[in-house]
Amino acid sequence: MKSKTSVTTKITPIPIKRWCLLLVSSLMLFDSSAWGYRPFVSTDAAVADPKEMEIEIGYFNLEHAKGQDTFIVPKVVLNYGIIRDLELVAEFEVAKPPDEGVQLVDPGLFLKAVLREGVLQEKEGIGFAVEAGPLLPSTVQGERRPGFEGIGILSGRLAPFTYHVNFGGGVDRAEANPFAIWGVIVELPVIPSLRLVGEVNGESAKGKLANNSGLLGFIWQPPSSNVFFDAGIRRGISSGAPDWSFTMGLTFSFRVPSSTGK
Repeated sequence: MKSKTSVTTKITPIPIKRWCLLLVSSLMLFDSSAWGYRPFVSTDAAVADPKEMEIEIGYFNLEHAKGQDTFIVPKVVLNYGIIRDLELVAEFEVAKPPDEGVQLVDPGLFLKAVLREGVLQEKEGIGFAVEAGPLLPSTVQGERRPGFEGIGILSGRLAPFTYHVNFGGGVDRAEANPFAIWGVIVELPVIPSLRLVGEVNGESAKGKLANNSGLLGFIWQPPSSNVFFDAGIRRGISSGAPDWSFTMGLTFSFRVPSSTGK
């Protein structure tokens, strides 16, 4: 779950949907698996397996706030398993505002570690993980300083639901102001290939309106496929959040070959 700052400029999407579909089609030829953990802002207490690369792509995002519709080009999150229970997370968005050059939005680089294995690792009890790292400078005006963020994550199961609780904070890119972030995710399996999901999350920063919202959506894995598709509708529940937003994306993963070929 990464600190967000609102981009008020109306943004048009870069047409890379075909590229995404071709990339997914080619990666499906590899022996791969995926957790499929979009479309949330929050996260879970699990990491990629060692030498596993997981790619999350939000290929369509639409926000409606103050009478304006804002399109955001795909957001990309890369998760790479370093060793057991430890992964490297990199994320960014690329935006193309009208009459402006391409902008790099919300970049970050984090380490995520599972400190206690739980239901997501097929163990008894609640799992606990931490994720922390720098918020890298953005090319958006006023966000060209580094920041920092750290969160704690709990994942458990209360049959038939799986839940994930996030809480943390840091300092933002704009003026090194402190902020706090939180989130709760609930998942309900409907059939083996389909999960209904919900999330309530928020962010409070010094000198800014609280950005709190709720999401309802689903995650679907087509039969005989290692690609997970997701979609969700998010509704703002505080004055600092967009009135509503819609998101669609996909997640896939593959094993990165080692230099020794093993």
